[in-house]
Amino acid sequence: MPPPGPGPAAQQTVERAPMSRTLWRGARLASMADGTPWGWIERGALLAEGDRIGWIGAEAALPAGLQVGAEHDLGGALVTPGLIDAHTHLVYGGDRAAEFELRLQGASYEEIARAGGGIRATVAATRSASDEALFESAAARARALMREGVTTLEVKSGYGLSETHEARCLAAARRLGRELALTVRTTSLGAHALPPEFEGRRSAYVDAVCAWLEGQQRAGLADAVDAYCDTIGFTPAETGRVLARAVALGLPVKLHAEQLSNQEGAALAARHGALSCDHLEHLSDAGVAALRAAGTVAVLLPGAYYFLRETRLPPVAALRAAGVPIAIATDHNPGTSPTLSLLLMLNMACTLFRLTPEEAWRGVTRHAARALGLADRGALAPGLRADFAVWDAGHPREIAYRFGHNPCRRVVCGGVERAPA
Repeated sequence: MPPPGPGPAAQQTVERAPMSRTLWRGARLASMADGTPWGWIERGALLAEGDRIGWIGAEAALPAGLQVGAEHDLGGALVTPGLIDAHTHLVYGGDRAAEFELRLQGASYEEIARAGGGIRATVAATRSASDEALFESAAARARALMREGVTTLEVKSGYGLSETHEARCLAAARRLGRELALTVRTTSLGAHALPPEFEGRRSAYVDAVCAWLEGQQRAGLADAVDAYCDTIGFTPAETGRVLARAVALGLPVKLHAEQLSNQEGAALAARHGALSCDHLEHLSDAGVAALRAAGTVAVLLPGAYYFLRETRLPPVAALRAAGVPIAIATDHNPGTSPTLSLLLMLNMACTLFRLTPEEAWRGVTRHAARALGLADRGALAPGLRADFAVWDAGHPREIAYRFGHNPCRRVVCGGVERAPA
């Protein structure tokens, strides 16, 4: 469900030590809370109390006699919730620039993958990289996203494809969350591709992936489990086995589905109560209905759509009509979406997929939080995390409108202003 908390007009104070309170005033607030378009407050103020929002509303309505430890006048700057990138593959070795050139010469993504390129090429580079190299390269990518106001992101594994190397990738992602000023959610994606040592033994590999999950859970490495259900990934029956094992362990599930073909993966994900179903260019009406019934978020990935020069659009109008929440993410990965700009994805979601600017913004805040199972962020409301970004812009639509431009001025994560990434 969407993050709890009253709308922008509600006001609340919590008695705590004054030094834990920081007041941000003189702001145009796009709270993304329910009740009004954008959750808009023209002359607003926000009180951070520890790592939570204690009060938000019109500056003229600030409680009398309020004591704070620090106060910042933003001079009319725009404030939004911190951005959330709900689908990334940040941990990997090498790159696939040569494949980019091959595609421009006429080779398809499937042809490259079947010839030993694609995900398998990245698996080889990832396995040969040291733990420190994997972390440092992932940290550089995370910092690029942080510079654009990202305060929470998901990192999937999927480039190790063995018990040891998948654990290494998940551990590197966990380290990002410990050492950088942002929240990192980790997702186990062992069922991403068939590794070479399991050639001709698909069922045995699926068994192995299922067997790894308990150890990953016990080690605290995985917050969720994902799989790639498509013609060059795994069948619905194979991915269903992985999802069922995850659910049995109490791990939330997600699914890459309907990217290159309709395998009815959305319905499969919905049957397992998936947090999200991602890509969805080939999503059917039945799949839309299944997502709606399950409360599953549709995560659209315009970067991959653009990079692969796809022509079949995800059924945005049908998702909108059904009331399915739509999130937007970078899908950062070395093969099909090497972008590190969630702001660019805002623009692409509008220009390529015809989302409205407000829909796109909710897709990188409120609905992105829901896609990660996080009810404590994605909007600005009392009781939610004090994760927000300050922008040199008068309105969020300006940020969706302009591309190749980063107007992020300041970022507060958990009530603390973080240093430039």
